[in-house]
Amino acid sequence: MKAVVQRVTRASVTVGGEQISAIGRGICVLLGISLEDTQKELEHMVRKILNLRVFEDESGKHWSKSVMDKQYEVLCISQFTLQCVLKGNKPDFHLAMPAEQAEGFYNSFLEQLRKTYRPELIKDGKFGAYMQVHIQNDGPVTIELESPAPGAATSDPKQEMEMEEEPIS
Repeated sequence: MKAVVQRVTRASVTVGGEQISAIGRGICVLLGISLEDTQKELEHMVRKILNLRVFEDESGKHWSKSVMDKQYEVLCISQFTLQCVLKGNKPDFHLAMPAEQAEGFYNSFLEQLRKTYRPELIKDGKFGAYMQVHIQNDGPVTIELESPAPGAATSDPKQEMEMEEEPIS
């Protein structure tokens, strides 16, 4: 699973000329679901997104507060193109979960976000629709997240080193 998380001052989604979702300050998440994604990757990504520290604290210290800490909004957009592999110059999406499976998986993702955070602060686009996503990036701050490959302990070598240094009790 891949996510592109952008800190925003506002973001909205329009389908067929009609605005269907909008948020103020918060994060906009573009989510690409792969063929291999399971509940484990889903839970990992929800935890990472909601705890990602991209906001300032009250004293102005950067990178210290998450969207949950600040009680800001989240706009999620399903975006299979994040699972693109280039074949020459042509995009290939064979690694993306097929739409029939992905829609249920994406809805589970949204459900988990709402269960973990405040449901009224989680907004989304329209799965499978042609959308215009209007993002006013704040900073700009854009963070790419990827769930660990199946079988991998973590995707962060620094975390691995810290884990190895902890004494076993």
